[in-house]
Amino acid sequence: CGCRSCNSPFPSPFQLAALERQVFDFLGYQWAPILANFLHIIIVILGLFGTIQYRPRYIVVYAIWTAIWVTWNIFIICFYLEVGGLSKDSELLTFNISRHQSWWSENGPGCVRKEASMSGIKGLDNHSYISVIGCALEYRYIEVMHSSFQILIALVGFVYACYVVSVFTEEEDSFDFIGGFDPFPLYHVNEKPTNLLFKQTYL
Repeated sequence: CGCRSCNSPFPSPFQLAALERQVFDFLGYQWAPILANFLHIIIVILGLFGTIQYRPRYIVVYAIWTAIWVTWNIFIICFYLEVGGLSKDSELLTFNISRHQSWWSENGPGCVRKEASMSGIKGLDNHSYISVIGCALEYRYIEVMHSSFQILIALVGFVYACYVVSVFTEEEDSFDFIGGFDPFPLYHVNEKPTNLLFKQTYL
């Protein structure tokens, strides 16, 4: 009956995409994206729960979150493309507590990671200089594609969420949880016919 028998509007690609993004941000120690991804996963689960348990408010929360999620991913795109004075080499995504970069900066397609010993430089003994060559695609473009894909999925999720909420609302308007589809009123008043009332008055 209606949407109660339909599948969840948050199929596995939504969850898998969020988990995949979280894994690579963890590998790169990108703390700001890690927190954002964690919150995103929670909201996706909340939306899934709202769909299964017939809770339109939870789905509305997910729909609102998608707008925030799209805005965040637009910021990530601007960050890696260095739009508006942003720099991909800054420590903004690590809260300025480390100098880690995206995991893809050293492990992208075709990248070759080389370490050169710096023991000959005073104060840098036992340290290595890491250089990356041969990358088929610069890591910032990989991050941009990741964020663009997240935006696309978020927009699809928003459309599905709005559809499910509208279906739930229509079902609530058309179904009487007390009397079902009973067309008769809940309370019946037994009124005497008019002719009987006239007879009683006459007597």
